[in-house]
Amino acid sequence: MLIRAGRAGDAARLSALALRSKAHWGYDEAFLEACRAELTLREDEIVARRTLVAERDGQPLGFVTVEGEPPQGELGMLFVEPAEIGRGLGRRLFSAALETARAAGFTRLTVEADPHAEGFYQAMGARRIGEAPSGSVPGRNLPLLAVEVA
Repeated sequence: MLIRAGRAGDAARLSALALRSKAHWGYDEAFLEACRAELTLREDEIVARRTLVAERDGQPLGFVTVEGEPPQGELGMLFVEPAEIGRGLGRRLFSAALETARAAGFTRLTVEADPHAEGFYQAMGARRIGEAPSGSVPGRNLPLLAVEVA
């Protein structure tokens, strides 16, 4: 398993991975379609969003983004292939994101979590600080968490 910086050519595969990962939680096609734009990475965003990719044999198995400008930013996306969920890959990506954030000068990251992922983020040390409106589904609120980087 290798965790590397995102690079040109990753966007389409990572966007498809994000949708597969979201679908793992039983969301229907209409919901996934509503989320498609928000779960799509564009090629010109890969570097700016500090994308890290976990891959094996050249195949992406998960990715995470560290967004914003120090000292406070956002863990914007963290998605894992459904077959890899529960095997520690999310934990490795989260740890790599914190290392990247620390090196970039962040002291705190917020996370707008899918409700199914809130427990994972809390197990990683994040604490709930409120709610945030969904960027995809009007009227839906998401758990808002924060994790101290330093």
